[in-house]
Amino acid sequence: MTDLSRRIAWNVRHRWRRIFAVLVVGAGVAAPLVTGLWWSLPLVWFFGLFVALPVLHTLTKPVPDEDGDGDDADGPDDPALRALRERYARGEIDEREFERKLDRLLATEDAETADRGDAEDLAERVRDGLRREVERVRE
Repeated sequence: MTDLSRRIAWNVRHRWRRIFAVLVVGAGVAAPLVTGLWWSLPLVWFFGLFVALPVLHTLTKPVPDEDGDGDDADGPDDPALRALRERYARGEIDEREFERKLDRLLATEDAETADRGDAEDLAERVRDGLRREVERVRE
């Protein structure tokens, strides 16, 4: 697959709502010219944009995974944190011990991220990543 065809395929797959809306607007403009009825323009626009588009969007919306583990989808995939949560859930450690170990784990993590660069730069990269993820989910 060439770069152009790959780009077109990605746009159709991820931006189909915009393409559909442009096609509906074009069909609405062409409808009075083809049929000779002036009221076909708002009719096509209404049914295309306010009926068909929301229905198609609802039908093609991705279904979230139902794995039942209760973990946050955006939570960190840190094995140490996961093990600590499991020990607390099983009752092996009490709340005070859990909080103490969690604070120590997060302090170690903060020290590692501080060594990699400026904390504000890191926060900005995290915000940018979250924005991109939200935009990807919305599309």
